[in-house]
Amino acid sequence: QVQLVESGGGSVQAGGSLRLSCVASGYTHSPYYMGWCRQGPGKEREGIAALDMDGRKTYADSVKGRFTISQDNARNILYLHMNSLKAEDTAMYYCAAERCWPGSTYSGGYWGQGTQVTVSS
Repeated sequence: QVQLVESGGGSVQAGGSLRLSCVASGYTHSPYYMGWCRQGPGKEREGIAALDMDGRKTYADSVKGRFTISQDNARNILYLHMNSLKAEDTAMYYCAAERCWPGSTYSGGYWGQGTQVTVSS
């Protein structure tokens, strides 16, 4: 059974940084890519960062240059390092396997509980 557990969110001031973590388990095969999505108030859940099995990273324009996706393969943890946070980054953040491709929106299916990021200006 697939499980996704996100953590690391919090409340920060604009310009601050956070590091989100995601532990994924229960997959029967190595996912082609892992990704991060976010869903802001009144918005659709959107993909913002992806890391494929060859190490290629893809980002949405809204986070490019500020966010970095990485993975600790030994510990099977996916990270999202967020710098220069803005008020518009306020959202619930989710990780997923083979979903959350930057620029795409998602609904339905299984999601973890997410981790809330709140940025005050």
